Amino acid sequence: MAFTPKGIVIPVITPVDSEGRFNEAEYRKLLQYFLDNGIAGVFPFGTSGEFYAFDNGFYRNMLEVTMDAVGGKMDVYAGANHITPKGAIELAHIAEECKVDALSVLTPMFVSQTQKEVAAYYRTVAAETSLPIVIYNNKPKTNVTVEPATIRELAQIDNIIAVKDSTGDMTNSEEYIRLTRDIPNFHVLMGRDTLILASLHYGAAGAITSCGNVAPRIAVDIYENFQKGDYKAALEAQFRLSALRIATNMGTFPVVIKEALNMIGFNVGNCMAPIQPLSEEQRAKLKAVLVEIGLLK
Repeated sequence: MAFTPKGIVIPVITPVDSEGRFNEAEYRKLLQYFLDNGIAGVFPFGTSGEFYAFDNGFYRNMLEVTMDAVGGKMDVYAGANHITPKGAIELAHIAEECKVDALSVLTPMFVSQTQKEVAAYYRTVAAETSLPIVIYNNKPKTNVTVEPATIRELAQIDNIIAVKDSTGDMTNSEEYIRLTRDIPNFHVLMGRDTLILASLHYGAAGAITSCGNVAPRIAVDIYENFQKGDYKAALEAQFRLSALRIATNMGTFPVVIKEALNMIGFNVGNCMAPIQPLSEEQRAKLKAVLVEIGLLK
């Protein structure tokens, strides 16, 4: 496939109003913020985007707005996440109609699967779409993993072109890279914000970073300084982003991301129920982190 994932990609949050309706104006403002700060791609309907909270009509509308707002200036990855292959394929077909660049397909949730079943799931979805697919492994959230040997097997499929590793296990990421380094046009993307620089040293193509919603320039600084060989500056940027990532542990994900965006001037609303807002004490701690990393005075 011609598509090559690279650089810093943002799994964008979903801005909503007080009634839970899509806030298109604020979303367009957020996408422009990413463009202005050198982001390579945007990823609607990932974990940060609360994909589980919205129906297919909402999904289509937000993807259409994304494509219009981006106008070819960033790659667009669409989440196609479901428990069944049928459900993921339905989302994939909507994404195709919206002309996105690639899909991110999460492992099925709730159902505990063997590696044979995981592989069959991705083979089935890949056979039903022409879009490039990024396998999304987020074991801490789904309790399902894609083992390195399974990734090597799936990487042989033409339109499976990458894996996003959000396990937080650097050995797992290293094995993904080691076992696929001889496969043309297959790439590993880091999905844990504290490990972006480490993964780049191992050979990752880039990162999909939730904290990039709030601090896109800091995330881009990690990548760009690494590419220039300025490892000291890359490390300093990594430390700044890591402070924000650690702060996300204060609440149910992605509430800290949304509250931080509200603090720095984006009216993105609250997370969808049952996720609750931060306490005043937690907000004070978050504000201190934003000041520390230079996003608030």
